[in-house]
Amino acid sequence: MKPLIGVSTYLEASAAWGTWDLPAALLPAGYPRLVQRSGGLAALLPPDRPAAAAEVVARLDGVVIAGGPDVEPVRYGAEPDPRTGPPARERDAWELALIDAALASGTPLLGICRGMQLLNVALGGTLLQHLDGHTSRVPGAFGRHPVKPVPGTRYGDLVPEECEVPTHHHQTVDRLGTGLTVSAFAADGTVEAVELPDPQWALGVQWHPEMAEDTRVMRALVLAAS
Repeated sequence: MKPLIGVSTYLEASAAWGTWDLPAALLPAGYPRLVQRSGGLAALLPPDRPAAAAEVVARLDGVVIAGGPDVEPVRYGAEPDPRTGPPARERDAWELALIDAALASGTPLLGICRGMQLLNVALGGTLLQHLDGHTSRVPGAFGRHPVKPVPGTRYGDLVPEECEVPTHHHQTVDRLGTGLTVSAFAADGTVEAVELPDPQWALGVQWHPEMAEDTRVMRALVLAAS
């Protein structure tokens, strides 16, 4: 059987489609499509009570924490920078609970963009609240830049060559969380991937693999979840 991969979602107060404008749990289609192209079954996980996270994760074979808004700085003991976006407290609480449940149960875990940042915060790390050059100058579009793997890491074994990736973020890892290893960098030294060692399969990437054709990272999650 194909493994069931849960992907966290947005919860928006207003979303429009057809004649409707209603509160909605939503997710860019690239995420479930990438799971499907990589050999998994996708399940969408709208924000819920953090206490429900362990029960949800117990029914999954793997977890993906999707990209999205900035993590509230209080989560890592910082004052908000003026350039930090408004908080998404319900989503922060839910996704941190999902990460904790996945780590506690040994469930394979992939964090994408915000998901990588939350993984770092969940393990006691902090974030750099603003950096330039990692978004497109066109609103609503992704930028691209090269990422260099660290040899000997999980990511370095999956993608041994430097490659260009789709990117859209203005925050990243500052102080590394407990147990994490950096496994890729951008040319300017920005941390682009972090991971935990075996036996836990946990990887975070700062870019957006759901916006590219390369399935190696997601395929590795699906394989670990099989």
